[in-house]
Amino acid sequence: MKLNRRHILAAGAALAGSLGGVPLRALAQQRLTEADLLDAAPFGNVTIAHITDIHAQLKPVWFREPSINLGVGEATGLPPHVTGADFLKLYGIEPGSPQAYALTYPDFEALGRTYGRMGGLDRVATVMKRLRAERPGGVLLLDGGDTWQGSYTSNLTQGADMVAAMNLLAPDAMTGHWEFTYGTDRVKELVESLPFPFLGANIFDAEWDEPAFEAWRMYDRGGVQVAVIGQAFPYLPIANPRWMMENWSFGIREEVVAARVQEARDAGAQVVVLLSHNGFDVDRKLAGRVPGIDVILTGHTHDALPEPVIVGRTLVIASGSQGKFLTSLDLDVQGGEVKGWRSRLIPIFADVIAPDPEMAALIDEVRAPHEAELGRVVGRTESLLYRRGNFNGTFDDLICEALLAERDAEIALSPGFRWGTSLLPGDDITVEDIHNATAMTYPAAYRLSMSGATLREVMEDVADNLFNVDPYYQQGGDMVRVGGMGYAIDIHAPMGSRISEMTLLKTGEPIEASRDYVVAGWASVNQGTEGPAIWDVVLSHLAKNPVVRLEPNTSVKVVGA
Repeated sequence: MKLNRRHILAAGAALAGSLGGVPLRALAQQRLTEADLLDAAPFGNVTIAHITDIHAQLKPVWFREPSINLGVGEATGLPPHVTGADFLKLYGIEPGSPQAYALTYPDFEALGRTYGRMGGLDRVATVMKRLRAERPGGVLLLDGGDTWQGSYTSNLTQGADMVAAMNLLAPDAMTGHWEFTYGTDRVKELVESLPFPFLGANIFDAEWDEPAFEAWRMYDRGGVQVAVIGQAFPYLPIANPRWMMENWSFGIREEVVAARVQEARDAGAQVVVLLSHNGFDVDRKLAGRVPGIDVILTGHTHDALPEPVIVGRTLVIASGSQGKFLTSLDLDVQGGEVKGWRSRLIPIFADVIAPDPEMAALIDEVRAPHEAELGRVVGRTESLLYRRGNFNGTFDDLICEALLAERDAEIALSPGFRWGTSLLPGDDITVEDIHNATAMTYPAAYRLSMSGATLREVMEDVADNLFNVDPYYQQGGDMVRVGGMGYAIDIHAPMGSRISEMTLLKTGEPIEASRDYVVAGWASVNQGTEGPAIWDVVLSHLAKNPVVRLEPNTSVKVVGA
């Protein structure tokens, strides 16, 4: 039995109808129930649960999905490169509904006040206990990585808080990306402490070119043999500091994936799952080139799709980020192969799903020593603060303002990270909020002289990482955010020809290739970078400017979108 879109989205449609568009949070909470989100008729004989890119968010958060997420080449106009009203139309989602709020950006502020925050690992724990109770011995929980990094407490404890929480949640396996930025020794220490495997078929010893991590593992679930192959982020030594993981090499390693798939099939696997941190477009291409994979659980690019994308016989599942969603994929496996499936992207509405008491207590315990500092108010925002979007986000606008002022720079650069939570207009800004957007292990805010020619090379390089027509050359972030400078970008132009009209905003003059400019930025991959931590830069700026009021950013002109 192959379920169609009508079946997959039935629950979401029911939720949309139940609210009737009334923008009252109390009424929304009253009418939207945990049963609405979690009830489902039994299907199949094995369940695969997937969560990814939590970025150390233990508590419920605001998180606005992107308004711009452009695809190029064969991915142009295809999910996940569809946003807003087009996304709602594609998936048959009612505007103003709970699904519309969870999955898209329109009316985010109003809908956020209606439906509340999302995520929280204690709510995820409630969902997992429900799934496991409904199918005893038949559920696999798989963590796609970017779990240990992204918050004040994860940075301070070098991931220990998240390891404790995830051990209680009890995934069956994980893979990783930002985990490796804690450095080789710390990664080894944490991995050795896990009661489940950290899988990485594509991670090799850099000197001996031998596998450095367990590649895959077989699980018996409900009498079904399920093989899970791990695929860590392939571009780690390029996108992140090589010196933090110099003993290991990465890469897509398509031939290694194919070999592990065959190895698993030869060992009796009836279902083969790739637990991947490649990014969506990379995994879509991989699915079309490596046969024998039943399911790819993709991560890294933070896409949330209400149904799988099907490539040949492979389901590509995207489960969002920040703990906002958990995918429950039910498989009907008969005669040694998948005969049918049902996929549910479960939105974790924090005001609807009851917190699991055991996980809630653990979260309170790991946060307790830091609670006063986490909750310290350092400002207030009158603007919607968010990060996601191909070219800019208001949280990065704030960071760039801080860099320009505090580092006395002409131009500011903030990396196009996709992690970081949102704040609604009128919200207090706390220390925790700043760290949710900046917490990392190489936070130095540099100040240096850079020629206009070099600045353009930097911009062109980042643009190619995002808009190369071959997904295998995409690293999955967004464009570097720029303060103090405007530019135009043609996303379909060849490498080296995408960036033009670079302009110094304070004077309106063109950027001169031969002139040097004072540039401030952060998150340099170069070892020994000096400067104050970026969170201290932002906190210092807020101390002088405690009310954040941002004008719309129109400094980037996009051509060819």
